[in-house]
Amino acid sequence: MTTRTLEHIGFIGFGIMGKPMALNLINAGWPLWGYARRAESLQPLLQAGARACASPREVAEHAEIIFTMVADTPDVEQVILGEAGLIHGLRLGSVVVDMSTISASVTRRIAATLAAGGVDMLDAPVSGGETGAIQGTLSFMVGGTDSAFQRVLPLFQAMGKNIVHIGSNGAGQIAKSCNQILVAQTIAGVAEALLFAQAAGADPAKVRQALLGGFAYSKILEVHGQRMLDHQFQPGFKAGLHQKDMRIVQEIAAELKLPLPGTALASQWINAVVANGQGELDSSALLTVLEQMAGVKIGELQG
Repeated sequence: MTTRTLEHIGFIGFGIMGKPMALNLINAGWPLWGYARRAESLQPLLQAGARACASPREVAEHAEIIFTMVADTPDVEQVILGEAGLIHGLRLGSVVVDMSTISASVTRRIAATLAAGGVDMLDAPVSGGETGAIQGTLSFMVGGTDSAFQRVLPLFQAMGKNIVHIGSNGAGQIAKSCNQILVAQTIAGVAEALLFAQAAGADPAKVRQALLGGFAYSKILEVHGQRMLDHQFQPGFKAGLHQKDMRIVQEIAAELKLPLPGTALASQWINAVVANGQGELDSSALLTVLEQMAGVKIGELQG
């Protein structure tokens, strides 16, 4: 790291993704102030050198750049604009970076509210799952001003590898919706292909191995395909959160009067996973819904 004055960093949201991302910032040398609704979520960060705050407002009072990584649109609104929210402690020239996946229209509204007080906002949703968060290889899709983006770029680089400034506020959220459209439909495609192989008498594991070397290769076939073969669905990304993301996509599509039939179908598969009580599992648990419908399970001998 080049010699320079390190800005104090704030971080709110220490879930599957947020905790390793915050740890990567600490390990890169930035002083970090954190707030968590559940104190135990903050413990690994405190052990690494972070300092605890009693509210989002207090985080803003200590930090110049504050990251949020929470579950849904109402959570972001509460953390930033709520009674004890960041807005009450932010100083002129601060930057709020929301890495959650939320509504683009609400992102724009929050950004306008902060801008009126001399505070920049970036929407910077991520892709790459828990593994990418741990390894610091996430993809960032960023919306906001170029000056704020350049200021925060070194921090993004401590957490990710593919960092793209998409455009103005809200553009990062739109890019993330595009990501979720592709991910949901590809998970469904991989599940159908492996189930088809099983039912037709071909070894799904060997079929996957062959496909990994051809034009059908995808990261989802590589990672989620293996999860499906192993029936191991510990979440890299929870199906319940994926359901929320697909709801956001369909709300935007409805506003635009834009038909997205493949997205609508993939959303129903995700809904079925959650309806089966598997919302805390990885989205790749979609396979189990197809298995139930077909009466075929990957790995079982077919009669």
